[in-house]
Amino acid sequence: MEPLNPTAAPSGTPALELVCPAGSLPALKAAVDNGANCVYLGLRDATNARNFAGLNFDEAAIANGIRYAHERGCKVFMALNTYPQASNPGPWRGAMDKAVDLGVDAVILADPGLMQYAVQHHPKLRLHLSVQGSATNYEAINFYREQFGIVRAVLPRVLSMEQVRQVIDRTPVEIEVFGFGSLCVMVEGRCALSSYVTGESPNTHGVCSPPKAVRWQETPQGRESRLNGVLIDRYAPGENAGYPTLCKGRFDVGDDENYYAIEEPTSLNTLELLPQLLKMGVRAIKIEGRQRSPAYVAQVTKVWREAMDHCLANPHRYAPKTTWMASLDQVAEGQQHTLGAYHRPWK
Repeated sequence: MEPLNPTAAPSGTPALELVCPAGSLPALKAAVDNGANCVYLGLRDATNARNFAGLNFDEAAIANGIRYAHERGCKVFMALNTYPQASNPGPWRGAMDKAVDLGVDAVILADPGLMQYAVQHHPKLRLHLSVQGSATNYEAINFYREQFGIVRAVLPRVLSMEQVRQVIDRTPVEIEVFGFGSLCVMVEGRCALSSYVTGESPNTHGVCSPPKAVRWQETPQGRESRLNGVLIDRYAPGENAGYPTLCKGRFDVGDDENYYAIEEPTSLNTLELLPQLLKMGVRAIKIEGRQRSPAYVAQVTKVWREAMDHCLANPHRYAPKTTWMASLDQVAEGQQHTLGAYHRPWK
């Protein structure tokens, strides 16, 4: 079967876009200055899935960021990727209207009802299907295209390379995949771990561990992190303490074992897969990390820009440099990396 979505990009756009996180205006500028083709951001409320205190944008900052990015040829996407609540869908619809008024290049959506609102009220707005939509097959992606005009889909981080290729071969929708950053133990959009402990889901409130539920406490055994009273981890003196989430906690297992029982901290890093991703027709590589610092964004964007330029110039002779990998490992979770679900040698 011939691919419906060719490797060649639409006229005037790169063959492979680098999409980078912007949790703040300094992070946005760091991404733009270091070579991002696109940045993605969110408002300071529950309409986006990185609703951490101290992050995200008000209207003035978004307007400033869009102007800064557009003047340098970079696109801006707004993430409206949580699910509106039946009792009050107004904030999500208002955020959609605001995105259009501010001039974003696309919105990233998960909820079909919000997509329908966009079709009815903003028919010219470019719609991207969020990873939170959990579309793992071409039938689902094509459904969103037929019903709502989705032009790009971000694939969940649970598919093998062969499964990604099969999706691309069977849909005209642009496909964006994660290239670097934190992993998710769940199929995105279907996580219930946080709501189990705190009563608030990241899919509706925008954050895995609500700040109001997070507590740190010094004890004779070490520094403890708790989520709504539940002990998530305990750190020895001098040990780096991560933000407490259930999936990355260390727990007592059995009588004498304590380890990361659900997911070990490590970052996805697909630099070595770039030629394959390009050949199969992936349209964009997404960097995770809106909750990370501007320094992180600058460092990761710079490495990926250089790597992608090398790959696009000569994919047959491309190989990731040791310095690139070392630089990324410095900012990776647990200072280690993995190919995640992309690499399944038993299949």
